[in-house]
Amino acid sequence: MPHQPAFGRRLRKLRQARGLSQTALAGDGMSTGYLSRLESGARQPTERAVAYLAERLGLEPADFEEPAGGSLAHALTLVASTGSQAAMDTLREALAAEGHEAPVLRWQALWQLARQRRLQGDHAGERADLEELVRLGDEVGLVALRVRGLTRLARCLRSLGEITDALDAATTAHHLAREGDLEVEDHAAVLLALVSVEAEAGRTPDARAHTDELVGLVAGRTDALWAEAMWTAAAVRLRQGDPVAAEAYLEEALEKFSSGEDLVLWLRLRLAAAELHLQKLPPDPEAAERCVTAAEPALAFVDTPGLRQDLTAIKADLAFLTARYDDARVLLGELAEAEPRMTYRTRVRLDILRNQLLIRSGDDRGIQGLRALAEQAQADANLGLAAEVWRILAESLAETAAERPAAPGV
Repeated sequence: MPHQPAFGRRLRKLRQARGLSQTALAGDGMSTGYLSRLESGARQPTERAVAYLAERLGLEPADFEEPAGGSLAHALTLVASTGSQAAMDTLREALAAEGHEAPVLRWQALWQLARQRRLQGDHAGERADLEELVRLGDEVGLVALRVRGLTRLARCLRSLGEITDALDAATTAHHLAREGDLEVEDHAAVLLALVSVEAEAGRTPDARAHTDELVGLVAGRTDALWAEAMWTAAAVRLRQGDPVAAEAYLEEALEKFSSGEDLVLWLRLRLAAAELHLQKLPPDPEAAERCVTAAEPALAFVDTPGLRQDLTAIKADLAFLTARYDDARVLLGELAEAEPRMTYRTRVRLDILRNQLLIRSGDDRGIQGLRALAEQAQADANLGLAAEVWRILAESLAETAAERPAAPGV
């Protein structure tokens, strides 16, 4: 049986969330005066009163109990003050129990929970939270909330390799941002999402134009938003075949962005720089190794499954490029045993590496595997990735032909 005064506070909150007056809730089965005394905590509720009020509100009697971790607002305060896993668990429990809370409050809770999923590399879980967040944003009708939700959803869908849906979400967010009177931070965040998806979709000219707009928008800053813009600009330049400009953007970010601002982003920038040195032509394994060496100690402070797997994937690529094929196989084996917390692109990159190792061992299944990866990426509208896989396949075929002994008499 609920006890006062907690019961009265919760009863009032549930009634007001449904837009009911005391008279409307009391109906014919309870006096308004008695209901008022229940809400004030002056009267202890009976089982009959609780059952009646639950029926009127469309609830179960147990819904009058406060969640174990307190209200949703209290759980949000805990997350803001501690950011711990326990606080996040409390927030998710409160969100599930507090379906009556204002949509804006629920939106804030989902934003925090989706962010945690992203940091953990749980992109499927992040997507579920973000889809509900976008729905709530539409319900509230605030342009800023709609734009932020669609922006994060676009980036999540890109991580999952769902490029067509990601492009739809990013384009919608961009249109809303241009029509609304939003802050620079919101416009820049939209452009970050739009550029990354356009690049994956093979829309390089559009990505380049929006990158220039983004870089101009954050000029003069050195915060996390600026660092992400530099990272994104580097990725676009690399795909345009301009590794010098790409490296210049990343080097500026590495030099000016402080780990005290955002240690996770600081670490990811170094992993991005390592990837750049491995992907440019010709690759620079020594520079990549220096980036890995600088990044690895930071994992002691912000270690998550996603970051750990990203680092291991880079080490596997590095081992392959330096002809340490057995080391590459061991690292791939470690990743195969763990629950994947990587983006779609990283998972494909690892599949590419597995097939390259097969080719190295004389197994023609590697050629077939690379061809299947390229065709799948193309079917998924991930044209940038498809082009990369086709290039690697062509190089592998050329290397295989060059290494095979000539036929007798040739």
